[in-house]
Amino acid sequence: GTKGVVRATTVVARRIEPERTRQGEAVTTYVLDGSVVRVGGARVLVGGSPLRLFRLTAAGANMIDRIEQGEQPDAADTTAGSAVSRLLDRLLDAGVIHPVPATNTPSLAVTVVIPAYCTAAGQAASALERLIRGCGSAESIVIVDDASPVPIAPVTGATLIRHERNRGPGAARNTGAALVTTPLVAFVDTDVVLAEPNPTNERGWLDLLVAHFVDERVALVAPRVTSVPGESLIERYEQLHSPLDLGDRPGPIKAGSRISYVPSAAIVVRTDHFRAAGGFDEAMRVGEDVDFVWRLAAAGHRLRFEPASVVSHSPRRTLAAASRQRFGYGSSAAPLARRHRGAVAPVRVSGWSAAAWATTVAGWPIVGGAIAAVTTALLARKLRDVPDGPKLALRLAGLGHLYAGRSLASGVTRAWWPLACAGALISKRCRRIVVLAALAPPSIDWLRNRPSIPMPNYVALRLADDIAYGAGLWRGVANERSLAALTPDLTSWPGRRQTAAE
Repeated sequence: GTKGVVRATTVVARRIEPERTRQGEAVTTYVLDGSVVRVGGARVLVGGSPLRLFRLTAAGANMIDRIEQGEQPDAADTTAGSAVSRLLDRLLDAGVIHPVPATNTPSLAVTVVIPAYCTAAGQAASALERLIRGCGSAESIVIVDDASPVPIAPVTGATLIRHERNRGPGAARNTGAALVTTPLVAFVDTDVVLAEPNPTNERGWLDLLVAHFVDERVALVAPRVTSVPGESLIERYEQLHSPLDLGDRPGPIKAGSRISYVPSAAIVVRTDHFRAAGGFDEAMRVGEDVDFVWRLAAAGHRLRFEPASVVSHSPRRTLAAASRQRFGYGSSAAPLARRHRGAVAPVRVSGWSAAAWATTVAGWPIVGGAIAAVTTALLARKLRDVPDGPKLALRLAGLGHLYAGRSLASGVTRAWWPLACAGALISKRCRRIVVLAALAPPSIDWLRNRPSIPMPNYVALRLADDIAYGAGLWRGVANERSLAALTPDLTSWPGRRQTAAE
């Protein structure tokens, strides 16, 4: 793991004592996801991502009642191997409920690995010193200088090693991880801003993530990565639409779900699972973090996104720099699609919804409406034994078709815009579709959120964002000679799978 690495002759290291936990049993509580709806006398639960329907027994309904009331599930019902315990696991993995680890959760030791490539030595020193102060509960810190033009000087509080040649962030992380002896390893990029330890002893960003590892199935936990505030138009836009900021709702991390990936700007991983997965793919300069996350998930591990833990990331300050970043992200889609079949679909919608929208925009709105009505009827039939089943079916089908329309519009402007523009040159109807897809979603977002950016600027930046990503996507498709990253996933919806606490 250290081939091609020169160890610094002056290495300074210190041990940072982990936070002392309070005495007593550490208990994890749970909260319901905001998507959850209970019907049928509270014996039917709908929610999660992708959306699922659960039929509950009396014991399962009692467990959800207790969670709704802010109480711990009854220990008698959740003993290992019980039906309710199995349901609890399924609800966690489906994103229907989320764990809230106790504040006195026993802490595992963490080593922080910082991959670094800096062009200005002075800036590197200040950034690294700031990061070290923000890793207050870490046991040790390793900095890997990935052949910076000006070698990074040793920093008090960390072990420094250097690559002889630049090998990319994935390789730098792997090199640092090879030295880790603690149960957990945290990876933090140099352009991340960490809050320094609170003098009131409030749990920091790292402690909130480590607490999740009380669940032995958890292999990785990631914080929310917000954008550092700024005054320029691009910096204000990044605060609203950063590709690294995955929102304020917790959830499991898996392809095809609401949180399909997390960036490696800041993550915590079990060291043994990291090594068993083979670490980061050093052949990938972009997207290596998504690839690693998906390999962990494919191995059957539980991955969590915890937005209560917040770090910040320095955004690109110019449109050109932001566009290059988005282009790079787009270029990773095709290599990821080759490695993870079916995981990189530009659009995931039901075939029914796709047909309804396709016929509508083709000029046959009556046919589109009929298809939508049929899907609602089919869903109502599936829910015929559920009280208020038809009403629930109408709600679910309606929302499903609306979200599908938004997803398809995003596909037109983000992944398929070269094809859409070509069609617009020869078809008036296609021009109308492209204009509607380009303007309606960002305008609706602006009206909903009322950001400080004027609407025309916001819409223009969203379009520039999508165009840059799409251009990178098509470059990657050409390099890989595969259309997998451009192929939509027309899944069957509503699904047939239902789960119950037996």
